[in-house]
Amino acid sequence: MKKTISLLFIVALFLSACGANEPATEAVETTATPSEGTHSTPEPTPATGSQLEVDEEALNGLEITVWMPWYGLEASLFGTFVKEFNASNPWGIEVTAESQVNFANLYETTNASFATPNRPDMVIALPEHAQGWYDEGLVTDLTDYVDDPMYGLDSEDIPFAFWNQDLSANARVAVPAQRTAMVLLWNETWADELGFGTVPVSTDDFKQQACRAHTSMRTDDIAENDALGGWLVNTEPMTAYSWMLAFGGGVLEEGNYRFLAPKNVDTFKYLRELSEDNCAWQGASNPITSFAEREALFITADLGDLPDVSRAFASAGNRDKWSVMPFPNNGNGIIAVYGSSYVVLNSSEEEQLASWLFIKWLLEKEQDARWVEATHLFPLRSSTLELLGDYERTYPQWKQAVDLIPQGEMQPPLGSWRTVKIMLGDGFAHMYRVNVASGQVAAILAQMESTARDLSK
Repeated sequence: MKKTISLLFIVALFLSACGANEPATEAVETTATPSEGTHSTPEPTPATGSQLEVDEEALNGLEITVWMPWYGLEASLFGTFVKEFNASNPWGIEVTAESQVNFANLYETTNASFATPNRPDMVIALPEHAQGWYDEGLVTDLTDYVDDPMYGLDSEDIPFAFWNQDLSANARVAVPAQRTAMVLLWNETWADELGFGTVPVSTDDFKQQACRAHTSMRTDDIAENDALGGWLVNTEPMTAYSWMLAFGGGVLEEGNYRFLAPKNVDTFKYLRELSEDNCAWQGASNPITSFAEREALFITADLGDLPDVSRAFASAGNRDKWSVMPFPNNGNGIIAVYGSSYVVLNSSEEEQLASWLFIKWLLEKEQDARWVEATHLFPLRSSTLELLGDYERTYPQWKQAVDLIPQGEMQPPLGSWRTVKIMLGDGFAHMYRVNVASGQVAAILAQMESTARDLSK
C-alpha cells in the first residue's frame, strides 16, 4: 500500500533513512587486546536428550555464514571469535563472517538475499529488523532452542530489558548481541559550586540546576558564554524517546502509535520551556568538548562515548568529577535500552542449530566481557561483571551506567519502529530548528502520530 508521509517530515525522513539512530557501535580507538586465557571452549553437550531431533553427526563440517554490521575493531574482534569457535567447538561447525559495513546496508543486503540461494544463515541486525522479517515468515523462532534440555540457554542471568526486546508475542525472534543506552552526564563538581549537592532526581530539580548553570555563565565576566550553561540539547530519537518515558509517556497505546497524549505534550512542553528560559542551548560543534570545558552542566551521551569524555576532560586539564545519571522522573529515573541482536534466518534444521550453538557460545560471559572491553557497552549477563573488576575501576562512570540497568525500558517491539524512530528524531529536531513555542508542541505531536500511523501501514 502506498504510504502518505506528511510534507513536514518527508525531506528529513529521506535524508535520514540511510542510517539514522543506529546504535553507537563505531569502534573507539584503543590499544586493548583480548586478555590471554579469557576465551572459552564450547562445552560438550550434556547427556540430557535434545528435543530438536537433529543428529549431532550432521553438524560435523557444516558451514554457516554470518553477516555482521561492523567494521574496524568490532569486526576484528568478531573475526577472532569466529576463529576461536571454529578451532574449539566440539561439533565441527565452521563459521564464516562477512561484514556489511553498517546496519542500514546489512538490512538492505539481507532483504535482497531472500530471493536468492545466497542468503546468510544468521545476521546481526537491529531488533526492529528481526521483528519485520519475522512478520514476513523469514526468521526462525528461537524459543525451542532456548528451552531445549541439551542445547538450551539459562536466560535468568540476562536483564529483562535486554532479553525481552526480541519477543514478538510468544515467539523469540532474536537474542541480544549488544545493548546500550542514551544517558545524561552531569558535572558534579560544577553543580556543587552552584549549590547543589545531589544528582537531580526530578524534572524540577533538573531544570533548577540547568537554569542556575546558565545564570552563572550570564553573570560572569565572559560575554561570549552568555548563551551557554544548562543542558546541551540532543535531538537523537532515543533522547526524545527517553524523555517521553521519563514523563510517563511513550509512543504506543494498546499496540498502536500514539504521540498526541497528555504526558507526551508535558514532555515536549517542558523541554521547549528549558530553551525558552535559556536553560538549554544548541549549536555546540562537539558536545563532549563543551561538557569538558564547562559550557554545559548536562549533556546526553551513548555508553560508547564515555571513554571519549574521560579523554576530553584530561585534554582540557579539567579535574571536575562527572557522573552518569538517568533521565529524571521523580523516582529512580529511566534509560531506554537499544542495540543489536543475533537473528537466525530460516534454513535447514541442522544449519539453524549450528547458528544457535554459535550464538550460545558468543553469549558466554568470557566472550561478553571481551565485547565490553572493546565497545564500552553494557554486559549482557549479570555474571560478566565478575570478569570486569579492572575495567570498572578504569571506567567508574561505566559502572554507574551498569547500575541503571534495572531502570531500563525497551523500544517498541515492532518492525515499523525502523522508520518511525527516524521520524521521531526528525520531528524532535524540527521542533528546535524552527523554535516551536512550548504552547504549540501538541501540533508537532499530532503530526508525528499521523506520520507514524502512515509508516506502520
